[in-house]
Amino acid sequence: EIPTGVLTCVTGVSGSGKSSLIMDILSRELATRLAGARPASAEHDRIDGVDHFDGLGVIDQQPLGRTPSSNAATYTGLMAPLRALYAKTQLARMRGWGPGRFSFNVAGGRCESCEGKGGVLIEMHFLSDVWVRCDECHGKRYEPETLEVRWKGHSIADVLEMDVRMAREVFKDVPSVVTMLTALEEVGLGYLSLGQSATTLSGGEAQRVKLASELGRRSRGRKVYILDEPTTGLHFGDVRLLVKMLHRLVDRGDTVIVIEHDMDLVASSDYVIDLGPDGGDAGGEIVIAGSPEEVARCKKSCTGQALAPLLKKKPARSAKKKSAGRSGK
Repeated sequence: EIPTGVLTCVTGVSGSGKSSLIMDILSRELATRLAGARPASAEHDRIDGVDHFDGLGVIDQQPLGRTPSSNAATYTGLMAPLRALYAKTQLARMRGWGPGRFSFNVAGGRCESCEGKGGVLIEMHFLSDVWVRCDECHGKRYEPETLEVRWKGHSIADVLEMDVRMAREVFKDVPSVVTMLTALEEVGLGYLSLGQSATTLSGGEAQRVKLASELGRRSRGRKVYILDEPTTGLHFGDVRLLVKMLHRLVDRGDTVIVIEHDMDLVASSDYVIDLGPDGGDAGGEIVIAGSPEEVARCKKSCTGQALAPLLKKKPARSAKKKSAGRSGK
């Protein structure tokens, strides 16, 4: 049983069945029933309670995209309100340009030499292929006429070169833009350039862009979010930020399920399902399920043994938070 409306951590030693249960069965089945996907899930009898949710989000550290056309602005949907904003300027209206003129993925306003990528791919025979800056637009992505249109003195290419903090100040009076910029800054990406290629982002940065994308959108119904070891490769400071963002999803009524080894995240969760007792053929059983405090008192749980000294240093959570979501599962 997995409670709804809380942050649940699925723990256990390597090979205990965490990924088989959550990623191979639950995630794939929810993708089929909530998102219309058709991934083949692992063998199981049935899953009850899917009607609790209106959507599914799988937040991992996979790249946002594999070409320079993918970046934080395109992934989060920021480019749509930005294009619409530039299309409303006086010069754009005089020239009869719509939002499409300010897309670097569509012919018309982009630099055709690099097709809006800002660079050209050079194929190497014995080394990895490399991207070099476009000689025509010098990395601006757009043709000169498009760059003549400005908002508060900034062209659309200037915006893509801004970091999140600067862009938030420039567009502070534009709600459709500043909401997502605020979400990006709150997940610790205030330093990130909006147009920075997705191929240059670390796994942790890509994951936080995905989190910001969810937090910056208006909540429509209850969703279930699934994460597979999201703390991998993250600094402990980033882990604390990640925990804060996951609880924000819970606070708005969503359900978060995390496969995790990091004890700081586990200790900050509302519910823990510990699998084991060992790996391989000796795994796949529920050792204990309950609050982090309950798991810490379980002598036969490896997770409990690791949690116990950590929880002694943490302040007790409120009774309201401890009991949240137990009625639905």
